[in-house]
Amino acid sequence: MRRGGHEAPYDDPRHALAAEAEGYLLAHVHRDQARREAEELCARMPWLTITQAEELTGYYVRRRLDVTRQLLRGTVRRAEELRQEYESRYAALRHALLRRHAACACALLACAGTVSALAVLFSR
Repeated sequence: MRRGGHEAPYDDPRHALAAEAEGYLLAHVHRDQARREAEELCARMPWLTITQAEELTGYYVRRRLDVTRQLLRGTVRRAEELRQEYESRYAALRHALLRRHAACACALLACAGTVSALAVLFSR
């Protein structure tokens, strides 16, 4: 549970397991797609030997997965930056709202005290 009673979706082990399974499946989809692209590329180069085509396919898949991994890490890093910015801004807004409510409560109490004092003075 997080402060305020809201549970973050990644705190539940079931959600973590589902996210891990989803990541695993997405990784396989990306690898299969990269392999298909590499095979299509090799098919356009009929002069390659089978060994050369396999080497090129392996290299292409590795490079493609490296690029995908870098993009995902950059996205995760940016998401964390945005989360930190959001949380700090949210905390600042909550603090300002609390100050305003406290100031309004003090002003209301002062007005109530003044009205009460005036009522006592005028009733004498």
